[in-house]
Amino acid sequence: QVQLTESGGGAVQPGGSLKLSCVASGATYTICAQMWYRQTRGEERELVASISREGVTRYADSVKGRFSISRDRAEKAIYLQMNNLQIDDTAVYYCAALHGVDCSKGDWGQGTQVTVSS
Repeated sequence: QVQLTESGGGAVQPGGSLKLSCVASGATYTICAQMWYRQTRGEERELVASISREGVTRYADSVKGRFSISRDRAEKAIYLQMNNLQIDDTAVYYCAALHGVDCSKGDWGQGTQVTVSS
């Protein structure tokens, strides 16, 4: 099992920036990919960004050019740098990991709130 702990959420004005962190513990050597999702009330969780074991990154169209996912292997952490935040980016952001021998297991962090308002 992999445990994930997010931090870095908060409240900002439109155009502002935040950096989310997610630290992994447990069987981190089995992690295949890590992702950031977000969810607003009443909506399904949306994949925001992902990074594979090989370092390949992918982004939702809505955040391309504004968000950047990165990884620090030594710290067993991934990050989500969010720039030019907009009101529609308001959500609870979750860190997730695919892991296991066949990458079939998944775990979630507890979530961190990001609020963008003027």
